[in-house]
Amino acid sequence: MTAARSGPAFSVHDIPFSTHGSWFDISPVVAEKTYAEDLHLVSHQNGMHAVLRLVPLDPATGDRAGTRVETTPGLLSWIGATGRIDLAYESPDTVRLRGSGLGIGVGAAAQTLTPFSGTYFFRDPAADAHVFTSYETGRRYRVTVLSGTVTDAGTQTLGGGHRGLTVTAEANGPWEIAIEELDTARPPYASPATFDAITESARNSFAEFVDQVAPWRTSATPAAELAAYVVWSATVRPTGLVTRPAVLMSKHWMDKVWSWDHCFNALALAPGCPDLALDQFALPFDHQDGSGALPDSVTHSEVLYNFVKPPIHGWTFGHLRRRLPTPPGPAELAEAYGRLERWTGFWLTARRAPGADLPHYQHGNDSGWDNATTFDAARVIESADLAAFLVLQLRELATLATALDKTDEANRWTQAAEETQAALLDQLWATDRFVARAVDTGETWSSSSLLDLMPVVLGEHLPGDVSSTLADHIKAHLTPYGLATELPTSPHYLADGYWRGPIWAPATVLIEDGLRRAGHERLADDISARFRALCETHGFAENFDALTGTGLRDRAYTWTASSYLLLAEAHAHRDAH
Repeated sequence: MTAARSGPAFSVHDIPFSTHGSWFDISPVVAEKTYAEDLHLVSHQNGMHAVLRLVPLDPATGDRAGTRVETTPGLLSWIGATGRIDLAYESPDTVRLRGSGLGIGVGAAAQTLTPFSGTYFFRDPAADAHVFTSYETGRRYRVTVLSGTVTDAGTQTLGGGHRGLTVTAEANGPWEIAIEELDTARPPYASPATFDAITESARNSFAEFVDQVAPWRTSATPAAELAAYVVWSATVRPTGLVTRPAVLMSKHWMDKVWSWDHCFNALALAPGCPDLALDQFALPFDHQDGSGALPDSVTHSEVLYNFVKPPIHGWTFGHLRRRLPTPPGPAELAEAYGRLERWTGFWLTARRAPGADLPHYQHGNDSGWDNATTFDAARVIESADLAAFLVLQLRELATLATALDKTDEANRWTQAAEETQAALLDQLWATDRFVARAVDTGETWSSSSLLDLMPVVLGEHLPGDVSSTLADHIKAHLTPYGLATELPTSPHYLADGYWRGPIWAPATVLIEDGLRRAGHERLADDISARFRALCETHGFAENFDALTGTGLRDRAYTWTASSYLLLAEAHAHRDAH
């Protein structure tokens, strides 16, 4: 199936306009939950920074023109009563803009320049261009006028004041400019490509990607192309501490790779873009420390180690191996084995108290469920989800060791998996539910968090009565839109409470998979259908109000888009068979 050449239309207020490989986007979102009146060029180098303000202008008066913004994967347009402006990516670091009937103002977003912050503006005579230099990103933004009349203001100005240029047409014709994000210098901008050719190339690039990642899409999976765009446009090229092509969680303010989010992007990409998928899985492991721990997150100029994320990587790699079009060879298996072995060793040593059978979290952030009610009584806890993930990782290590002819190690990992699962059931299963236990006091408790039910990920490895009991409890978390992370009847439920109520993609995928492997297919089908319908109606937000379906927080989140692709693909294949 071939994507429509223009691709899906979307609101730039929800999803930033960008392209595969770029470190900047065009968006009104200039900071966390902060929307500007105008669209901005927003860079994600050295953090999220609005660098340039882009203002459509009435050429007769020079005032801001009233326009509406229309966006598809290859083209962003401001459309007004007297004309239009179009913007397209020529390459990951260059956009071209063309206008007729409207002018444009390109100005520094920062109003003040100090010795340590803001944006300096000057005309570069060597390149015959105007240049903005940003302290925040440490990069330059060069504007080359290809046609039109130019007025500039604030060149070489220090302190406060407007800095930028205005471009209008000559004799009612079109004007055109190029904007580049660059380091220090490069040859003057020159390109033989016409604007229409650039737009067509961008459309073709996206069409090729969506055909790779969602060839199975039909009218029954109507959000597949938009989900693919969210992932495609949030991908950046290797730069700074990002060692591989990387799918950021968003090109809004969640512009990092967290060390469990990346797993869902890897799985969604695996069949159609296997190299990119393997890069997603491997990226956090490139920063694995001496203890074997993965960082909490990685982004352009920062790697954080103050927390970790849950060990879902054995579960992930098992699925990834089966989803790749060509199974990993011995060298790839050996590399994954070594990395998973060190990551598992971290949990078995640094995260097990003396004499303890089970590992512990040190804070809710380690679990990925930052403020879940499981952590209300204490933060340093042994929890059932962690033990379950570790069991699956130990089993995957046994499988990999067998494939690598490491028989003794395979037996050791299998024994460790069985011992950990036995400890989980003996120590944390209390009649009809799992409990958490404080490492310091030994006190146990249960909560109304869906996190307590996460051991269902063990699937076929769970005793039948345990998985059936968990399935019954999971049903209580189902709203018309999906799985609430806190029981809606709980006194702790909050509509926008992060992990204390809203629906999240990773919990949905992990639980759906565990239920299906445990034989609870009807419930798994129901959960999948509700989440897919949620995304098809409300988009790909970071999380969703469990009682209304409204998207919350960051509205262009890649693990949500990838989770939709995973569930939609599986649904399409089940329908086909």
